[in-house]
Parts: sequence; C-alpha cells; structure tokens
Amino acid sequence: MTFRNGLDSLLRPEDSVLVLIDHQPYQLANLNSHDPHMVVNNSTALAKAAKAFGVPTILTSVIADRGGVIFPHITDVFPGQEVIDRTFINTWEDQKVVDAVKATGRKQLIIAGLWTEICVAMPTIQALGEGWDVTVVTDASGGTSVEAHEVAIQRMIAAGANMMTWLAVASEWQRDWARTEHAAELSEVLVQHAAGSGIAFLWEQQLLKTPVPSKG
Repeated sequence: MTFRNGLDSLLRPEDSVLVLIDHQPYQLANLNSHDPHMVVNNSTALAKAAKAFGVPTILTSVIADRGGVIFPHITDVFPGQEVIDRTFINTWEDQKVVDAVKATGRKQLIIAGLWTEICVAMPTIQALGEGWDVTVVTDASGGTSVEAHEVAIQRMIAAGANMMTWLAVASEWQRDWARTEHAAELSEVLVQHAAGSGIAFLWEQQLLKTPVPSKG
C-alpha cells in the first residue's frame, strides 16, 4: 500500500473533483447507520462547499424513476446541472460518469453516497485500482446498518482510500484563513450546516457589534 501522507496528500480545490452518488429517497428510507437528517445536512454542506471553492461536482442517481430523484437540497446547489442516471450499481462502471470525471482534469477524486457498503465502496475500490487518489466523505454517506457502514470503511481503507468528514474536506480546501477568496462563502456554509460552530460564529458577530456598556 502507498501511504497517503505529506503536505501534497492534503486536498486542494484546484485538484479536487466531487462525485455525489445516489442521495435518493429509496436509499434514505433504509439508512440506519446515521440520523437521516444529518446525512441530508452533511451532503448538502459538502455540495455547497464544493461550489464555493469551484470544485467540479458530478451528480449521479440510479434508476431515478423508481428510486426517486436526488434530494433537492443538493440539486438546488447546482441549478440546471444534469444528473447522470445509471443502471449500473457500481458508478465507476458507467462510462458517462467516468468520462465526466476525467474531463475535469482533476486527480483527487472525492466520493460520498448512499449506501456506503455498495454504491460508495464499489466505485472507490475500482477507482483505486485504476490509480486514482480517492477520498470518501463518511458523514455525507451512510449504510443500511452501523456494521455495514463501518465494515465498508475498513474495506476501503484496506484498499488504500482516504477517509474524511465534510468539515475536514472544506477545511483542507480552505487551508489558510489568510486566503480570503472563498472565506466568506465557507463561513456561510458553516452558519447554515455546522451546527454549534455556525451558531458560535453568529454569536461572535453579534458580540462584535454590541456596544460596550458605559461605566458612567
């Protein structure tokens, strides 16, 4: 196994491409590894962070006529963008998806989807075997059970995949708060989706605008 370490292994927005897989009603209905509300929140936050940093994002569903369309929380982030609908369970066997990823010219492949043990594990393991640098966003994914999700993570780590959460991904894309180009957009994502951190940021802004009481 090639260990993924060193500064060059950290995610960079200019080298990243995001693939969001099967965030659909059918999959959500049997999501048991996470609170469904959390997965919807986290996958939406990941999509918004990708848009903020200019990271190309490919949206794909499986047999949407039966399984339902991708959550509007995600598709609304990319209005008018085509969702690639597949019959393949394994996204990486669908040439249209692979061609869309390759067309970006990016090398850091980031994947999140439902379910972890099937629709995330299959393309991750295949792409790793083809030489891609793959990161799986675990909290924007989920499985049919805690065991299924965790075993899938172990399996993908053994195959060489990198595991992260959405906030860690966004933080690596930002990397330095002196980089102000996307800081305001990222802050807005945090306010909307990072719960305590977002509320604390709003509180900080409130305190900064609150006049200091006079002593007189």
